[in-house]
Amino acid sequence: MRLGVDARRRPLAWAGITAAAALLAAAGCGGGSGGPAVGPPPVTVADADAGEALFRRNCSGCHTFGHGDHLGPDLSVRNPSANWVRNFIADPASWIGTGYGQRLRDAWGYTMPDYGLSAAEIDDLIAFFERQDGRGPLAPSAPVALDAGAFEQARQTYFDRCAGCHGLVRSGATGPDIGQVRSTWIGTDGLAALMRHGTPRGMPNFGTSGTLGESQIAQLAAYLQQPPPEPPALPMSAIQASWRLTVPVGARPTAPQHARDWRNFFGVVERDASKVSIFDGASRELVARLDVGFAVHILRSSASGRYFQAIGRDGLVSLIDLWAAVPGVVASVKGCHDARSVEGSRMAGHEDRFLVEGCYWPPQYVVYDGQTLEPLARVDLPLDSIDGATLPEVRVASIFGLRDQPLWALALKESGWLALVDYTQPGFPIVQRIAGERFLHDGGWDAAGRHLLIAANASRRMVAFDMQRRELAASFETGDTPHPGRGANWLDPQYGWVNVTPHLGEPKVSIYGADPVGRPDVAWKVVRELTLPAAGSLFVKTHPNSPWVLFDMTMSTTHARQVCAYAKASGKIDRCFDVARAGKAVHFEFDRDGKQVWVSDWASDGAVVVLDAVTLQEVARIGGLVSPTGKFNVHNTAEEVY
Repeated sequence: MRLGVDARRRPLAWAGITAAAALLAAAGCGGGSGGPAVGPPPVTVADADAGEALFRRNCSGCHTFGHGDHLGPDLSVRNPSANWVRNFIADPASWIGTGYGQRLRDAWGYTMPDYGLSAAEIDDLIAFFERQDGRGPLAPSAPVALDAGAFEQARQTYFDRCAGCHGLVRSGATGPDIGQVRSTWIGTDGLAALMRHGTPRGMPNFGTSGTLGESQIAQLAAYLQQPPPEPPALPMSAIQASWRLTVPVGARPTAPQHARDWRNFFGVVERDASKVSIFDGASRELVARLDVGFAVHILRSSASGRYFQAIGRDGLVSLIDLWAAVPGVVASVKGCHDARSVEGSRMAGHEDRFLVEGCYWPPQYVVYDGQTLEPLARVDLPLDSIDGATLPEVRVASIFGLRDQPLWALALKESGWLALVDYTQPGFPIVQRIAGERFLHDGGWDAAGRHLLIAANASRRMVAFDMQRRELAASFETGDTPHPGRGANWLDPQYGWVNVTPHLGEPKVSIYGADPVGRPDVAWKVVRELTLPAAGSLFVKTHPNSPWVLFDMTMSTTHARQVCAYAKASGKIDRCFDVARAGKAVHFEFDRDGKQVWVSDWASDGAVVVLDAVTLQEVARIGGLVSPTGKFNVHNTAEEVY
């Protein structure tokens, strides 16, 4: 039965009619009535075989034919008017706000992009739809065969590009479950199309961006339809064997050996080069370029600010001494196969004494001497969730050092627990767990430094933990896949202290009250919602001396070069503008005084773009960088200024 024959029986699918068409532009497909005038069909000779090839290559990432709804509706049930579908695919955005077009937008949460298909290509798609109506469900293409070498290549590609969002065992978290059962349902064509084009909900366009070649995509599509290999353990003996002490503590300077303002240094991650570049924030001169772990995720400043602590995706921790005449790596150690987080001890009397690394895999954390990185303890994570399930994978997504207690707070992603580790007790045990929401990810402190505000991204929520009372303060919904980074704090003229999260899965910004003492009436409630030009925002940042709150849209397939500036005074988005030239605009960091803000142009031939923090005009562009991503100012990172 086609939707439209009896719309009363399938109201959601009816909304999906236009949704189908809107999503089909991710590759080219569509669906009702209402909206712009529908012109006469062009006179062409359609090719159903070409339409099928186009559907498999492009449309199948969001749609199936006779297999059920996916990220968009099943197109075996679609609007009966081929001419309407044809016009919809040609210009999907023009139908939003009209009857069927708006129902599509409401049902699926986003509008299908316009991929600029020719009239002949659109006719080929429609010819394919009509031919397939008489044949039934479209079976996916068979996966390519993987020999041992190809399987290992695909396994490594998955680790490099996919595991962070989908998990090493592919059970999902920030991204959805893509285990063997789910991946086989999506099929070879759909998996390849998703990797090729991405989605409006934050999946990167690895193929069209040039990140992955077609052979890699084909290998990955086959790999995902097989059982995940058993990830290896990493015992204490192996961690100890990896430890390297390059410069003993006694050989390090007792005062800075240069005249630069090292507290205004920036550490810039060159992700694909496995390097960190240190820049003088005042002169923007390169101070040092250092080899560190693969795909460094973040830099943390030690409590004193003297050391940068780099954590690579390969689990390698590097300790960088900023007091040396030329900053360099003084120690390194590998405590995980896959990692994202590291943090030092911050309580008075314990500054820089210990350091903890949280693993994505294996499910463990490792504690080191903060000056030498000598391994001191390896602790297994509990694998139970807050709702009592036993999990195959629990990852440490982010770590926070408390200043008034000898504790680290570890966000245990899949399980939903916030685990408190006491570094004054033998063995560095977990002494308490606070139940939050499942899939805890990134976050930071409120303005008072009392509450941890962490995104539970797959649960669509922000979670506030009261760290004085060591209890859950609030959990509230914000939108599809919140991803705030460390977040941002500022005084709103109407609501007092607020914090904010953008979202990967929709073009929404949620600003919420974050002062339960001064403004209990709006604390932990969304007080403003903004709309960005596209979903796919990874980071937000501000500074006390800046009038702006800045958002990127890095994972968008349409607006990745832009950033948007929210005006604190007016409570509105003031402007969105291009920053990146070569790649994608990602991540912000202000200098110590908040006079300038650095933004990455993320590309193999990338740059850091320096903007005036008031006018937002470009004042400098630091080129010659390989895939620059995160930037970390010593003062702001050590003092949690965001």
